[in-house]
Amino acid sequence: MTGTRRQVRRRFKTEREAREELGKVSDQAAMETFVPRKAVTVEDMCADWLASLHHARATTLNALTYALAPLRERHGTMPVQKLTRPDLDRLLKDLRDGGTVTAKGHTRRKWSPRSLNKAVDAWRSMLDYGVERRELAHNVAAAIKKAPKAHSEMATYTPDEIGRVLRAADDDRNGHLWYLALSGLRRAEIAGLRWSDIDLDARTLSIARNRVQAGAGNVVENDPKTRSSRRTLPLDDGLAAVLRRASARYAQERLALGAGHCDSGYVAVSTTGEPYTPDALTRKWGSICKAAKVPPIRLHDARHSCGTAMHLRGVPVAVIAKWLGHANPSITTSLYVHSQDDALKAAAVSLGGIIKST
Repeated sequence: MTGTRRQVRRRFKTEREAREELGKVSDQAAMETFVPRKAVTVEDMCADWLASLHHARATTLNALTYALAPLRERHGTMPVQKLTRPDLDRLLKDLRDGGTVTAKGHTRRKWSPRSLNKAVDAWRSMLDYGVERRELAHNVAAAIKKAPKAHSEMATYTPDEIGRVLRAADDDRNGHLWYLALSGLRRAEIAGLRWSDIDLDARTLSIARNRVQAGAGNVVENDPKTRSSRRTLPLDDGLAAVLRRASARYAQERLALGAGHCDSGYVAVSTTGEPYTPDALTRKWGSICKAAKVPPIRLHDARHSCGTAMHLRGVPVAVIAKWLGHANPSITTSLYVHSQDDALKAAAVSLGGIIKST
């Protein structure tokens, strides 16, 4: 409190209404929950909240900015104190149904339940910040129910399909990147990997940094998100040979171009040594899947394929978790290890040998 007396003027139709309101204001003032009317807009509050997240990663800020965009576009000029639950419900419905228009005039597609729930989380946090700042008496988004999560089976490649991709990779200049993807590295880890992280004599590969996409055309490099993500992996003979060939090719391209080669030191680079963006890796992955004549799956699903292949080979879950960089093996079990059709058929044959009529 500043000690300065605040006067609030409002008009009421009857003396009774005025006395009731005075009672409410007096109670709120006594409990230090009274919030006077202010002209702070939704846009002001969103911008201030984002600016308050001092330690957030660039990717986190980018995701939150994306989640808040529809709210800022539709209600940005509205005083945040006038924002209502129906306003948010209508916006959620419109995002779910598709057809909202961005600030640049583009029409949005339908938002998935996951995107809708991220928006709700962002709205709640932003409005909680308003309550904390005493700009709002309560959070109108607090009780919004989230959309039910859509169940989807993660796509993985069978051992045969993995083999087809790797055979195609052997004829691709970027083939070593697809070996790394199918060895369980994340897209950001492949994009951030440097030749200095690879010791071909000791046969080790160290994950020391990420390069992530933070919006179109913007790439940010940072440390791995968790301590378990920072790890050193042994290289088998096959992967060591693939990386040795790729290293030699990098040296040849650098020598051939001379000053025209930027010599960035990254493993995932163009012929001039410029590091690929994470989005470029995704596009090139789509091309290799097409060349291998396998069903298209996400680049991240190559990581799922690695975990599943290890699981089907009998590798303990704790070891798979360590390899993939998970802090908790339960994450590995729930997200990355899947039984595939061939394994299920084998299980049925095995069960048939036990459960049979005599």
